[in-house]
Amino acid sequence: MPGDRTVTLAVVTGAHGVTGEVRIKLFGEGVAALKRFRAFNDSSLTLAKVREDNKGGAIARFAEVTDRNAAEALRGVELTVPRSALPDLEAGEYYHADLVGLPAVSDTGEALGTVVAVENFGAGDILEILRPSGKRFMVPMIEPAVPEWDDRRLVVTAAFAED
Repeated sequence: MPGDRTVTLAVVTGAHGVTGEVRIKLFGEGVAALKRFRAFNDSSLTLAKVREDNKGGAIARFAEVTDRNAAEALRGVELTVPRSALPDLEAGEYYHADLVGLPAVSDTGEALGTVVAVENFGAGDILEILRPSGKRFMVPMIEPAVPEWDDRRLVVTAAFAED
């Protein structure tokens, strides 16, 4: 499953101050996850500094951004790295990016649809699955609901599959 796909770790939400720093919304495990990487977006952005903003996000400086106008121009830019650059996982762990796009099938063999999103509202990950009919349903990413997954498919216990 890993490969040269890109994984989004954060997004720039705007400028911070007048010297080219940017505010960042983090999608990973905080600033530590971002610090593992020096270059983003096919090496077009080089991380010079990053610190927590004490609000769940971060403040960063990129070598290529030297003033507020350049920082403001980055608003909405996603910070990506190659999937192959991410650390290896332990058994039972997953990256959200590896689940999105997987076909979902029930444990009875019924094709359910495709995983289109992984959300976390505070109580654990929830998978959003798009049925071929266009309807969507959500399943908690817990063993009773999702007993198995790999790089080809995700299995959902039939009792958790909504029509």
